[in-house]
Amino acid sequence: MNNSIGFFDSGVGGTSIWKEVTVLLPKENTIYLADSRNAPYGEKSKEKIIDLSIKNTEFLLNQNCKLIIVACNTATTNAIHLLRESYNVPFIGIEPAIKPAGLITKTKKIGILATKGTLNSKLFEQTSEKIGRDVSILEQVGDGLVELIEKGEINSPRTIDLLKKYLNPMVEENIDALVLGCTHYPYLIEEIRKIIGNKIQIIDSGLAVAKQTKNILQKLDLLQQNNPLLATTQHVFYSNKNSSTLRSFVDHGNHIKIIEHDF
Repeated sequence: MNNSIGFFDSGVGGTSIWKEVTVLLPKENTIYLADSRNAPYGEKSKEKIIDLSIKNTEFLLNQNCKLIIVACNTATTNAIHLLRESYNVPFIGIEPAIKPAGLITKTKKIGILATKGTLNSKLFEQTSEKIGRDVSILEQVGDGLVELIEKGEINSPRTIDLLKKYLNPMVEENIDALVLGCTHYPYLIEEIRKIIGNKIQIIDSGLAVAKQTKNILQKLDLLQQNNPLLATTQHVFYSNKNSSTLRSFVDHGNHIKIIEHDF
């Protein structure tokens, strides 16, 4: 099927997932919805997160997307169960990779950097309960990081100061795995590594989501079919705020189209 894979996130963060998916599935067309006007989702009520997730889903369904990736940890943990009940299209969510971290830790201490909306969700609580009782999870809300990334401030002094504030206590507690519980945060890995060193493993969900996307498309016979009329794949990005930051996060080329849209 030649319809597009749909993505939505509260801004540019989900492009970290989009990149992993398009590397693994280079023939697939994609449509990405950046709801930057409402970023960050992590500070909003559950009801508001659900409302925004429904709005984003219906926008993508109107574009005939064949599968939707909820490329936002907060939207996944608060709304994906309702989306799956309400719409007849496969959804793939983004959950913090707590379980893989629990399997690899030797110090029995893992850290997670995430939004308040993710850490307070029932799904995160259920996921955390699946790891061994002997593993301690050090939770840290990344207040302010999404807003800085949305402004393109990846290595600004403000961003680095916040990262040091959030990460240094975890390092002092002897964590050996750090879970990035927000799709915006992989863009900070270089700066994070400078703070925590090389002995702590950084874990995000991007590759796992890409593999799951491929598995679901294969299972449902929805993989892109060869079509000689389609010279290249098409990747369309919609943003409801100044799209300059979004443009800086995605590769440029004839197959990339960025549209500012008041959705």
